[in-house]
Amino acid sequence: MNSKTCATDAAAETDACEERKAQRYTLLIRAAKLVCTQGEFVCVIRDVSDTGVSLRTFHAIPDCEPLVLELQTGESYTLAKVWQRGNEAGFTFEASVDVDAFVAEVGQYPKRQLRLPLSFPVELDIGTQRINGELHNLSQQGARITCPLRLAIAQPVRLVTNALPEVRARVRWRSEDEFGIAFDDTFTLRDLALIAARIQCPALLTEPDCAASLRS
Repeated sequence: MNSKTCATDAAAETDACEERKAQRYTLLIRAAKLVCTQGEFVCVIRDVSDTGVSLRTFHAIPDCEPLVLELQTGESYTLAKVWQRGNEAGFTFEASVDVDAFVAEVGQYPKRQLRLPLSFPVELDIGTQRINGELHNLSQQGARITCPLRLAIAQPVRLVTNALPEVRARVRWRSEDEFGIAFDDTFTLRDLALIAARIQCPALLTEPDCAASLRS
């Protein structure tokens, strides 16, 4: 093989490598979580490459380190912020990332709805009485709660708490004093994001739009 051929092959390989590095995948409305010392917050992945990712939040972006991106499959990636414009920001990955697996949502768990480990007291209105309970995690579709009364499967309940707008739900599963409930009316992703910020770090709700009513 002559030197000219080697040079051509080397140039082609360099061009292909640069093209791979520049390639980006647009991922509109893919929900994920930003995890940091302030709590866990909802975000939307906009695009990703093998070096970084751009995200959008529904409130101010948490300003703390380390900042970890957690996907709905359970995979997590430590991030470092590069730029920010309002509620959108670009980050680099601190370690190498398999972009194909990231885009295909391959992870340690099957893809599941976004759950936030929020915990606060609630009252459960079951029609004939109110009992004290505790909410332990929250998603758009439901929550996990504990209470001393053994609730029946499919039993309707109403959550009474200052942390949430009025929520009506039904019991879907139970295990001793733990119960999974499914909401009659689900939260939007924005609803969930603003609830999480208000409970964990109200200072993130700095934009006028963030102070709007969560849900009628």
